[in-house]
Amino acid sequence: MWAMLAVGAATSQTVPVQGSNDQLNLGNLFADQTLNVVTADEGVTATTTAGANTFGATVVGADAGLTSNQVNQGAVTAHGVVNVSGSMGESSNIATTAVGNSGTATAAYGTLSGFMVQTNTGAVTARSQIEGETAQAGDVVETSQAAGNSQGLLLVNGSMGARVSQNNQADVAADGGAILNYVAGTAVVAGTAAGNNIDLTGANQSAARVITDQNNGAANVTATKFTAYGNSYLTTTAATASGNNLNAANEGTLLDVASHQYNTAYVRAQAEATSYEFGGAQATAYGVGNSAMASNANGPGLVLDNVQVNDGGGVEVIASFEGNTGYDAGASATAIGNAVSGYACNLCSGTMSATNSQSNNVDVSARSTVNVRNSGRAVVGVSTATGNNATFSVTN
Repeated sequence: MWAMLAVGAATSQTVPVQGSNDQLNLGNLFADQTLNVVTADEGVTATTTAGANTFGATVVGADAGLTSNQVNQGAVTAHGVVNVSGSMGESSNIATTAVGNSGTATAAYGTLSGFMVQTNTGAVTARSQIEGETAQAGDVVETSQAAGNSQGLLLVNGSMGARVSQNNQADVAADGGAILNYVAGTAVVAGTAAGNNIDLTGANQSAARVITDQNNGAANVTATKFTAYGNSYLTTTAATASGNNLNAANEGTLLDVASHQYNTAYVRAQAEATSYEFGGAQATAYGVGNSAMASNANGPGLVLDNVQVNDGGGVEVIASFEGNTGYDAGASATAIGNAVSGYACNLCSGTMSATNSQSNNVDVSARSTVNVRNSGRAVVGVSTATGNNATFSVTN
């Protein structure tokens, strides 16, 4: 169900708008798509989306209050497959997305105060695959995105006071990959999985105060991507997995964030790529139990109160590339228990007040492997494992 609050220009007599949303899904959801292609001159496009509960609220030129409660108990699965025997054409895009609960709240030239609650107990899986053992392609983008709960907050010359509470108790997986004989252009194959996700974006002198509570008690959050090419020009194979993720970026007078994250899931990110002959090939994997980023890039004030606890299953990250002959090859694996960063612009008379508490109680491992069997120009491997990482900066 979609809902919207839209109001015209405010006057001194404008009465604040009040809105509420209650959504409960008990059934399983399946979105499945298969494209069988011999030759496509221009390209192939396949979009597959499954969502248990979705909600959007927008305020323009007015004051409003919003309460939203979303509960999903059913399994959510999105599966997209492209089978190609000849050519995928010049440019192709294959996107597969699965979300338990999804919400967006927008304040443009007005003020929005909100309380959003999302609870997911159904497994969420996004799987996309390109099968083209004898096929060729130009440019290719293939993505899989999965999240138990996802909330977006958007401000355009607006102000927002919001509390967002997310609780995920089910496995989340984004996986798949690609098999192609020849890639003449650029191929990006990526998977992203998160138990809970919050994105805040503020533009044009906006201000926001938010309190976020994220609890991920699932057994597993995994992102896995595997690619195999015969001959490739430029390729990237990427996997990103996070128990809890918060990304708040504002341009305006104030960004005040109180973030509380608790993860007990096993978090695994795995990106593995092979290409017999290659121009430039990169495998990148990133896994984190809890991640919080807050920045005020064009405004003076940032207040950040961060609490993170990573417990339970641990974090494991694997990145590998294998090829025979080519130019540049690399693999990068980054595993972190808890990560937080804060940024304020000093050219805007920037100030920052930051309080940070991080506790990682589990194993964190990263493994990177590059194997060039014959010859290559440059080979780069990076492997980084960190229990807790905090970065705060006031710079231009």
